[in-house]
Amino acid sequence: MAEKAKSQVVTENRKARHEFHFEETFEAGIVLQGTEVKSLRAGKANLQDSFARVEDGEIFLYNMHVSPYEQGNINNHDPKRTRKLLMHKMEIRRLIGKTKEKGLTLIPVKVYFKRGKAKVLIALAKGKKLHDKRQDLASRDAKREMEKAFKERQQY
Repeated sequence: MAEKAKSQVVTENRKARHEFHFEETFEAGIVLQGTEVKSLRAGKANLQDSFARVEDGEIFLYNMHVSPYEQGNINNHDPKRTRKLLMHKMEIRRLIGKTKEKGLTLIPVKVYFKRGKAKVLIALAKGKKLHDKRQDLASRDAKREMEKAFKERQQY
């Protein structure tokens, strides 16, 4: 019986679920410098306003903020530097084809450690229109109200 690998979530991009429809998700490794790993383990990362882009057959992550390590020295990293993502060549080719489609983009959803390696979950996403966002909020509120009513009914 295979055990499920434990993963330690560092940060999530919660706003992304509100702003985009996720069509597909991919797991990618991330190339980090030494002090970045220590900052990530301390949970000092932010995915807000970050995105990924395919360039020359490689994927790069932009605007991910990893705070400088407090005990770091002059060798500390730049917090907003561009980071390379590691994926199989076939997956990258597939993403190239998909991102050329109208309106699809690569959004990092969360950063986590899996078996000691830093991973990024990136989603192939399409931006939501304003009416889609309103509809999602309304359906979420309705679901919450139904659960509340059901819970009250169960008490009696």
